[in-house]
Amino acid sequence: MEDNIEKIREAAALIRDADAILIGAGAGMGVDSGLPDFRGNEGFWNAYPPYKKLGLNFYQMANPEGFQSDPKFAWGFYGHRLNLYRKTIPHNGFTILKKWSEMKNDDFFIFTSNVDGHFQKAGFSEEKIEECHGSINFLQCASSCSDIRDASSIEIKVDVDTMRSEGDLPVCEKCESVARPNILMFGDWNWLSDRTHVQHRNLLEWREGLSEKKLVIIECGAGTAVPTVRYMSEKFLNMFDSVLVRINMRDPQVPQGNIGIAAGAAEVLSNIDLIISDQMS
Repeated sequence: MEDNIEKIREAAALIRDADAILIGAGAGMGVDSGLPDFRGNEGFWNAYPPYKKLGLNFYQMANPEGFQSDPKFAWGFYGHRLNLYRKTIPHNGFTILKKWSEMKNDDFFIFTSNVDGHFQKAGFSEEKIEECHGSINFLQCASSCSDIRDASSIEIKVDVDTMRSEGDLPVCEKCESVARPNILMFGDWNWLSDRTHVQHRNLLEWREGLSEKKLVIIECGAGTAVPTVRYMSEKFLNMFDSVLVRINMRDPQVPQGNIGIAAGAAEVLSNIDLIISDQMS
């Protein structure tokens, strides 16, 4: 962190003086809460050893075909993730981002590829979040024949040795075939994007008010393997009077004139907040 102290001071000044904040978040944001890192096969297999024995990687498990061919096996993976996300407490960095957002009179928006719902869990308003890959906290029909519905009432039991679900599975309320999480998976033509489209319209509406404002973009844990969040951050960077603060342990590279910090989100956000608090006291 010593190598980053000047960057942290510069980031603190930018955040303190900004009029509005765009928060971008990828999988690295959740790692500091104790969620597994799926980066590469080894990262995925460290989190889920049974899949290593079966020779299956994340891309094969995060595939909608499994809900048709072997739904109990597919729900073993997603049920385990659902249970993990429900019991995990978002780290203090979420609280810090919420405090900064309130300092800007709630002139902020969140764009995240995470499907865990942890920004809502940390107290952020649903209307200020776009989950570009959907959310595990909502269900849809595996054949996409019905509307998206809330998943809060479902319980999935998983045998952690076989990674297969046990007992009844959620079903579509219309056709009674198996339901699946409302998450954009790999090769997914059946994902229902209605909820995310509403969120995106909210983002575009918020964007309309930024033309005369100083915008700071705070991006946490968004890597290059699936660069959706990074693209959105840089799109806003090119559109407005803004600066990007990219916090990323492995991929901190930024366009010239911006700030890239190679460290974890929770640690960096805490250090920035200490400086802002000192300056404002």
